[in-house]
Amino acid sequence: MQRILVNQTSIAQTRHQDVASAPLEAGQARLVLESFALTSNNVTYAAAGFDIGYWQFFPSGSEGWGIVPVWGTAKVVESRSDALAVGTRLYGFYPMAEEMVITPKSAQGGFVDAAEHRAKLPLIYNQYTPVRSGSDADDHLRAILQPLLATSFLLFDWLQDNDCFGARQIIIGSASSKTGLGLCKYLAEPADRAYRIVGLTSAKNREFVESLGACNSVLTYDQIDDIAQVPSVYVDMSGNSAVKAALHAHLGDALKHSSAVGLSHWDHFAPAQKLAGPKPEFFFAPSQVAKRRADWGPGEIEKQITAAWKRIAADASTWMKVQVHQGIAAAEAPYHALVTGQADPTTGVIIRP
Repeated sequence: MQRILVNQTSIAQTRHQDVASAPLEAGQARLVLESFALTSNNVTYAAAGFDIGYWQFFPSGSEGWGIVPVWGTAKVVESRSDALAVGTRLYGFYPMAEEMVITPKSAQGGFVDAAEHRAKLPLIYNQYTPVRSGSDADDHLRAILQPLLATSFLLFDWLQDNDCFGARQIIIGSASSKTGLGLCKYLAEPADRAYRIVGLTSAKNREFVESLGACNSVLTYDQIDDIAQVPSVYVDMSGNSAVKAALHAHLGDALKHSSAVGLSHWDHFAPAQKLAGPKPEFFFAPSQVAKRRADWGPGEIEKQITAAWKRIAADASTWMKVQVHQGIAAAEAPYHALVTGQADPTTGVIIRP
């Protein structure tokens, strides 16, 4: 069984490894991955692997090396579980590998992995949803966009839930990222919105973000001083400490909330910064899911997320091209492009092991 290992303290370093498949015990099922996506999410999973626990999902057994989780689709090829039949296709959270073994337990129309080492990890990452056989394109879009746009929608819902902290403008850092552009699009949906949407991005991606039409204005990182000094919220998708410090200094007390979401600029991240204005708070999407489950009952937030990501995915072909790579070893090059900030925001990457 082939897999990709990532150096846990130097996440740009990878290693392709061939290991024996894990033996199947009673109550377990073996899944073979059909396809998975590589996005900026995977960089965040690696960069925050220790802080949030992403390295714990798929232990590598190799000291100092971890397996980065990915979103994708897999098929059950062997089962010693009464809960899960051979041939079932499941969408969910997988290792960057050819296969995995789970301990399936039926739950809410799907399954959870009841493996002991995952018991204390967030439920949203342990859930697996049955999907019918269809076009590869459907699997690819789901893997690329659903996790990212789910976070986008949960950010939008959280901002609405908090009345946008009284902000008159919402600034999205790394607006060219798919999570960033998703948030811009959701923020633009309410016709009666009382805020402006400001996208921050690199000079090379400015035209792309502008072309999506969701932002009231798009600025590059060296134009922070051009941002209006009015009550604002900053949603940071990149974790770039220099950009964050400059924006905090420019807005000062006008910044009503600063939210940290992603770490795509992990190499510019400084965990112990003294900043003007409010202290940044990490946004953890599963916490908003848990809140809405308590507010609305089980299943409702999931329905809204599904409807929301499909709205944006419906016209994805107009702004995103899907690039398919064959073989697990082929994951290393696009992963490195993401880690080093060289990935094209108009491309969605799929690996078919």
